[in-house]
Formats: sequence, C-alpha cells, structure tokens
Amino acid sequence: MSGGTPVAAAPLTPALAVRRMTLTRFRGYESARLEPDRRPVALIGPNGAGKTNLLEAVSFLAPGRGIRGARLAEVERLGSPPGAGWAVAAMLDTPLGPVEIGTGREPHDGNRQGGGRTSERDRRLVRIDGHPAKGQTALADHVAMVWLTPQMDRLFLEGSSGRRRFLDRLVFGFDPAHAGRLSRYEHALRERARLLRDGRFDEGWLGALEDQMATTGIAVAAARREVVQRLRAACARSVGPFPGADLTVAGTVERWLDEGPALAAEDALRDSLRIGRRTDADAGGATVGPHKSDLAVRHAAKDMPAALCSTGEQKALLIAIVLANARLLAAERGAAPILLLDEVAAHLDPGRRAALFGEILALGAQAWMTGTDEGVFDPLGDDARRFRIEDAHIRPG
Repeated sequence: MSGGTPVAAAPLTPALAVRRMTLTRFRGYESARLEPDRRPVALIGPNGAGKTNLLEAVSFLAPGRGIRGARLAEVERLGSPPGAGWAVAAMLDTPLGPVEIGTGREPHDGNRQGGGRTSERDRRLVRIDGHPAKGQTALADHVAMVWLTPQMDRLFLEGSSGRRRFLDRLVFGFDPAHAGRLSRYEHALRERARLLRDGRFDEGWLGALEDQMATTGIAVAAARREVVQRLRAACARSVGPFPGADLTVAGTVERWLDEGPALAAEDALRDSLRIGRRTDADAGGATVGPHKSDLAVRHAAKDMPAALCSTGEQKALLIAIVLANARLLAAERGAAPILLLDEVAAHLDPGRRAALFGEILALGAQAWMTGTDEGVFDPLGDDARRFRIEDAHIRPG
C-alpha cells in the first residue's frame, strides 16, 4: 500500500449495505453482476468505462429518479430492442435483516405510444422480498441513500430545485413517510395546475386538491425544517478539516411555521392557494408552497454564504453536511446511509481525503466511490472492496 496516509478501520456494526446486485439492459450493461461485501466499494477505471452507471444502478434502490434524474426510457441500454425494458435487482443487508429489492421498467411493445400522460409501463416497478410494492416510495422504508456527483458542484450557485432535492434525500433517511407525502403534494400540485390551465375553476375539485396541498405541504415543510435543525447542530460539532455548515430552510411556509402552529400554517397555505387561483392560472403553477422553499447554507467559520465560497470550500461544505447526516442516521437508525461518491475523493487534498475515508470507516458506511486513479484509494488498504471497470465489464480489483 502506498500513496497516502493509512486510515484506521472501525469494528463492523449493524450496516446498510448492498451484498449482491445484478443489472439487465441498464445503460451500457447488457447484463452485469457484482457481489460486494459490507466494506466501502471502490470502482476504478478510465472515463467512460461505466463506473457512474453502476452508481446510478445503486441509486435506483431508493425512491426517485436516481443520481442523473433520468426518465425510465433513458436508462434502457442503447441497442436493445424497442421496449426491452431494464432491471436492477439487489440483496441488501439492513439492521432488521436481509431485504431483496427489484426495480426497473417492464418490457413492452415499443411501437405503442402513450397519450401524453404517464402510462403503466413508464412507471417504475418495484418488488420487495418478491412482492409488488404499491410504489417506489416503499423503498424509503428499507434504504437510506445520499450521493454527491460532479454535477452537484454548482449546487449552491444554481436554482433552488437542486437544493430541495438534496435536502429531501436527507429527510428520507430520518422520515421514510416523507417520500410519500412529497409525492402526494407534487401530484396535487400538478393536478391543480392542469385544472387552472384548462380554465376549470370547479370549487369542489380545486378545494379538495388545495386541501391536500395544505395538509401534505405543511407536513413536508415541517419535516425538512426538523431535519435541518438537527443537521445544523450536528454540523456545528464537526471536527477535522471539513468546515462547519450553518443550515436553514427559507420560504413562506417556513415563516408561517416559525410564527405559529402547524394547523395555522395549513390554513394560511389553503387560503393563499384559493386566493391565488387566477394568478396561478397565468403563471402555470403555484406561487406559494414548499416547492418554492430553499436550503440556505453558510460557511459557519467565515459567516459567508456558500455561494460566495471557493469551489473547494463548497465541495467541503457538501461533504460536511453528508457526513453529519450519516452520523445522525447511524445513531438513530442503527446504520449509516449508503453513500454514492462520484469522483469525490480524487478532488480532495490528502488531508481531507484521509479524513473522509476515516469517517466512512468509523461509521461502518458502505460508500460507493469512483475514480480513475487506483492510488487515490490506497489509504483504505484492505478496508475497501475494489472493482475494475473497463468497457462496461466488471472484474474484482
């Protein structure tokens, strides 16, 4: 072993870890199989070899559209027969025992076209322990997962939607029901926008949708707010070379929650939606709600907004938040989340890289990390499981 300072391993604790994963017609892979263990996983290979595709496959074991935010049809392997479908199947260790998860897009007649709305075949299918799940939100009951990708390097500089998705991924780990509430809120938001766009100002229908938006929307905002308060305290206790992060959630609904009880905030949101129907019809959405909230992050020591920090400081702040989240989850749920770190370690200086590896090992977290240079992972020694990826072929490292 060479090329870095060794980091100490920690005794294995109850873990959340992928132990087996198979891919079928997924991105560049016609078929593939990996059998990692509970150790961190290092995927090593040249650019374009298929490393990030494997991280994306792991990310589909959690609710959502994966690390790329892809549509289901985009994931299907190029060159496959139209409508061939794709699948990811995995066996995971969890603190409550092993769980089998299967997900993907069902094969279908590729010549048939949908009528504009999402068809059954375009919904992600999920099976848990061999039984069909009602929806992908059920995955949050079994899997907590957070990722950092190169595309997130501008998280603090671009629009608020990316920061909300990042925050919601953190909330899923503490409150699995958050995924379902968020899905119901977004569905009601879309349905209300469709009615308003079509000029259908039906009081009963709109009132029912706005009531659902009020109850689920305030619950979404309250869950985000609670997790951010806990993360803020955990980040303030950060040690080592990663900076402390000061976090808040900013928005109208958060201000209502600051000023009074949740029921009063629900009434305020319900009234705002009713009063704003004409304006929202012109705007094509809703001008108030948790879909407008933002995660505000500051560099605590410098008392500076993250957007004004250097690129290196912004990446370090993101890592600090992810590690604080993992520490809290490990203490509360008995296992750290699965971490997907795409080309993260290579862009850290040796001190921060060693600190990151040390924290991962101390938490007993299964972190999936990619890199083109095997030497980046030398400090992990035998405490990581290595795979070499070349042209969408996988072999033990």
